[in-house]
Amino acid sequence: MKTSHKMEASNMQQERYFKAQKKVKDIRGFYTHLLIYCLVIPVIIYINLTFEPHFHWFWFSALGWGTGLFFHWMSIFGFNLLGIGKDWEEKKIKEYMNQNK
Repeated sequence: MKTSHKMEASNMQQERYFKAQKKVKDIRGFYTHLLIYCLVIPVIIYINLTFEPHFHWFWFSALGWGTGLFFHWMSIFGFNLLGIGKDWEEKKIKEYMNQNK
């Protein structure tokens, strides 16, 4: 019986490790995406303003790619960084309950 509990604990630990590993890989992917955006968009702006300064078409690239970058950020971090993640309602309820003591 104890061996079974040890195996379950080991499997749970391994599962948590793989989830954490995937999360770190996803975060690294987002930061790579952000870095490439920060390197490429200024080049696009330079090319646009150098060769066709009367029409600022770089905004289409910056806003389109920026929107994709925003959704990538949301898929990785979600609403947690905005303060309204999964546990937001529960935390707010506890906060208000503690204020009324």
